Amino acid sequence: MGKPTGFMDYERKTAGAEPPKSRIRHFNEFHTHLPKSEQQLQGARCMECGVPFCQSGMMLAGMASGCPLHNLVPEWNDLVYTGNWKQAYNRLKKTNNFPEFTSRVCPALCENACTCGLNGDSVATKENEYAIIENAYEEGYAAARPPRVRTGKKVAVIGSGPSGLATADQLNKRGHLVTVYERSDRIGGLLMYGIPNMKLEKQIVERKVKIMEEEGVTFVTNANVGKDVKADKLLKEYDRVVLACGSSNPRDIKAPGRDAEGIYFAVDFLRANTKSLLDSNFADKKYIDTKGKDVVIIGGGDTGNDCVGTSIRHGCKSVTQIEMMPKAPDRRAENNPWPEWPKICKTDYGQEEAIAVFGHDPRIYESTVKEFLKDKNGKLKGVKIVKLTWEKDETTGRMNMKEIAGSEQILDAQIVLIAAGFLGSEKYVTDAFGVAVNERTNVRTAPGQYKTNVENVFVTGDMHRGQSLVVWAIREGRETARAVDESLMGYTNLGIQ
Repeated sequence: MGKPTGFMDYERKTAGAEPPKSRIRHFNEFHTHLPKSEQQLQGARCMECGVPFCQSGMMLAGMASGCPLHNLVPEWNDLVYTGNWKQAYNRLKKTNNFPEFTSRVCPALCENACTCGLNGDSVATKENEYAIIENAYEEGYAAARPPRVRTGKKVAVIGSGPSGLATADQLNKRGHLVTVYERSDRIGGLLMYGIPNMKLEKQIVERKVKIMEEEGVTFVTNANVGKDVKADKLLKEYDRVVLACGSSNPRDIKAPGRDAEGIYFAVDFLRANTKSLLDSNFADKKYIDTKGKDVVIIGGGDTGNDCVGTSIRHGCKSVTQIEMMPKAPDRRAENNPWPEWPKICKTDYGQEEAIAVFGHDPRIYESTVKEFLKDKNGKLKGVKIVKLTWEKDETTGRMNMKEIAGSEQILDAQIVLIAAGFLGSEKYVTDAFGVAVNERTNVRTAPGQYKTNVENVFVTGDMHRGQSLVVWAIREGRETARAVDESLMGYTNLGIQ
């Protein structure tokens, strides 16, 4: 364990952040991390509890508590404290294929289940994870380790997001020959084009992809399976096919005026922005420019926040974020006890930047769009919103949203970004392989399994479970790899942990 009195001797310290008005001038990561000596003291705060909720990954009240990957958190926290960085890396990699991603973009479910957080500040586990993996790259521990033996079995993975990459990484380690097909021009899926550069710089993704290539994984870009690449061809050429295409159908907002020019899905906005940044540092102008414009973002989640931060970096005139749900409390409610995930209000980097630039929080709660307003040329000029209230249906007992009469408000808007979540897999892919889908259009499997109704075809990630976190995608990929390996070899020695 860490120092017996570490949680009392040392205060929690995490990475510093560049001030909002400074960081909005660029699209780079903006955190300044602790030196190794100070990071080791953060490891000392971990007490290796008798019941380490941080690594449990169990569901409580419908929410995950602790790490879904069951990361060996107390072990590598202690190894950080003692300065045994190489062994810390070995223990971290035992459960997590991509700590370079999760240490940047994961909401740290481990920290929210930390016992120290019950009556004080949780251990800075996410920062420790970052220090472990970046030190490993600096010292050469994270270099490629190709498998010594090949099985001769061939697996195609369709999609290169976190679940597809995790599946490929695990199966390659087992010795199978893995080819990853990606319809975009760069590998990474959500990691490349769904998460902005200031949260995850793309050379970090490319660094890991390069190592996977050195280890024997083959990547094919600009390959749209189901359209340009036929499913039948892959089923003939490969022993197994894994669908890892994500939950790619954005939820639309059906309101009068939806055909106005200037309304975009958030996923298209973020993708175009990152691609233009990487291709030409925006010189090609192939992005949705918000400079000097009033921007309204529909959706209060992480994607909506990313749209806030991106819009501000391009110099928008104003930005407003519409959220249907009421504002969460600033502290845990009594009916949301530890170690449940804390349902509290989170002010993320984009909202912090909006407050710094415009002087107020961009979010409007308990509201929805009633109409998109167009000018005479069909261009968007405003959005009519209405306040909502929650009322209980006496028959069903369910809470339903209802508009509050007379609460309409008009917001100036030349650009609207729809960040209302995703509905499920894309039909042309599921039709191409003939896999069954459920009512949410996720690919159907037996509970807890990854094999589809089509022989030799498996599914993983958001395409299987619906829109979720990167850490869940990695877990899905690892579990899918076990299922594929067992189907190929008759047994599996791939660990989920």
